[in-house]
Amino acid sequence: MPCAIALGSNLGDSRRILESALRQLSECSGITLITSSSLYQTAPVGPPQPDYLNACAVLSTSLAPRDLLHTLLSIEQALGRVRRERWGPRSLDIDLLFYGDHVLTEPDLQIPHPRLRERAFVLVPLAEIAPDWRDPVTGLSIQALCQAVGSEGVHRL
Repeated sequence: MPCAIALGSNLGDSRRILESALRQLSECSGITLITSSSLYQTAPVGPPQPDYLNACAVLSTSLAPRDLLHTLLSIEQALGRVRRERWGPRSLDIDLLFYGDHVLTEPDLQIPHPRLRERAFVLVPLAEIAPDWRDPVTGLSIQALCQAVGSEGVHRL
């Protein structure tokens, strides 16, 4: 199943953390890393904190959505993620954006990610690697969603 994820970090050596997360993903059973975007520096959302480094990746997986989510959360923890406050600074955040064209709404798992359509820091890197991917809810391409929100505050490194 093709999947898209977003990664972000603004604590510690963010570049190394994101590279390590992608490497760990590529080594997971049931996951193949197809491609990943460039890194982007972006302003934070939420309380005052350092800028983020963000990226997106496209995977192929044989894992069920919940198993994939648990794998992503395990990688976050392995790389130092501690959940303190919503939208607070973090060493690593990995969000499951799309799982093929599935739409899933559960208390702790929503696919597509419920806020991806309003986040330039997700759409800009995703448009770099998957511009034609279609959001199964709106039917719009990632490129169209990206154009709608713009790219202000998202700087490719």
